Amino acid sequence: MENDKIVVGLDIGTTKICAIVGRKNEFGKLEVLGMGKAESDGVIRGIVTNIDKTVNAIEKAVREAEDQSGIDIRVVNVGIAGQHIKSSIHHGSITRSSNDDEITIEDINRLTNDMYRIVIPPGSQIIHVMPQDYTVDYEDGIKDPVGMSGVKLEADFHVITAQTNAINNINKCVRRAGLEIENLILEPLASSIAVLSDEEKEAGICLIDIGGGTTDIAIFHDNIIRHTAVIPFGGNIITSDIKQGCMVMQHQAELLKTKFGKAIGEEASPNEIVSIPGIRNRAPKEISVRNLANIIEARMEEIIELAHTEIITSGFENRLAGGIVVTGGGSQLNSLKQLVEYMTGMDARIGYPNEHLGKSKVDSVKSPMYATSVGLVLSGFRALDNREDRYKAAQGGGKLTAKKKETGGGDFFRSILNKTKGLLIDDLDGGKDY
Repeated sequence: MENDKIVVGLDIGTTKICAIVGRKNEFGKLEVLGMGKAESDGVIRGIVTNIDKTVNAIEKAVREAEDQSGIDIRVVNVGIAGQHIKSSIHHGSITRSSNDDEITIEDINRLTNDMYRIVIPPGSQIIHVMPQDYTVDYEDGIKDPVGMSGVKLEADFHVITAQTNAINNINKCVRRAGLEIENLILEPLASSIAVLSDEEKEAGICLIDIGGGTTDIAIFHDNIIRHTAVIPFGGNIITSDIKQGCMVMQHQAELLKTKFGKAIGEEASPNEIVSIPGIRNRAPKEISVRNLANIIEARMEEIIELAHTEIITSGFENRLAGGIVVTGGGSQLNSLKQLVEYMTGMDARIGYPNEHLGKSKVDSVKSPMYATSVGLVLSGFRALDNREDRYKAAQGGGKLTAKKKETGGGDFFRSILNKTKGLLIDDLDGGKDY
């Protein structure tokens, strides 16, 4: 039974490292059994820069999640992000031996697996290969070719690559913390599972996940992911701007941002003043809330502009009926929704992972800042591409089953990620077999 499975998500972020333990209840909703988090000192813009500090933070977060849930955590679904993430569209084709036989799941898998052999820049590795539209005997626009007759099978694939060093560093950190990686998942894909509905993905939608170090973009149309990108700015650079602009300490700048920050300067009162304690017997510093909002607005406009450029580059700007969903810790700024709508001319909403959550021990998990963490857990139960479900059902001849693990795991588009596990196994410790 699916509700017997326990799945653990590990979000190795720039600001925080978060571990969430969850299971599905009888209504199919995610029940969070425990959550642990630790400050992330060894990660900059989504990339691990200090392995020891990151390992310590992972151990702390996992220990806290274990204590709260009573689960012995050994296997985790891990997210990956960073400016090194690249996406591109590649075309693939195979020629089948007979026109009489129907196209099978084996043909689809052979075509997909061929994509792992394409030439990519040195020092990069493929982490996801996701099919777009198929073509059978030059008839294009086919979403599901299984069961059709044809000799030549073609498809466009959305291929996502990451730096080998970044993958290896994540692998080292997780293994040194005594854990194994079940799946390595691009973070905006995980966030999309938590905050987007199938109807929105069908209509066309852009997800903007504003994290601490990066802002991740994912664009969906016809229930297929069409474009992904990573912008190397996030909430931390806004904090840095406040620190410099207001001449305050880093932790004071963060508090100013979260408690008094607004994304639109004109909405802040020009007469409102915040008093900040001075350093070492110095007089308190007075900060104008309007000035604070202007600093935030300037940087947030830059981030939204870059995100809008990605939407235009994707070619789907005029096909996103669902508009924009903003999530992540940075989405909690007051008036951000209005600023996004004003700058892009598209409808927007703030993405909360509430739709998939049942009654949980931890209420704070409903915040947008935990969208990626919740998505990593959900990824253990749900396939990213719904077509994979149908293919597996056709292959198995009935109900899908998921591999049961005592401490985590699940069938998350296993055939798409079957190569990823090989990428995660380096020469450390002789290459542990997953």
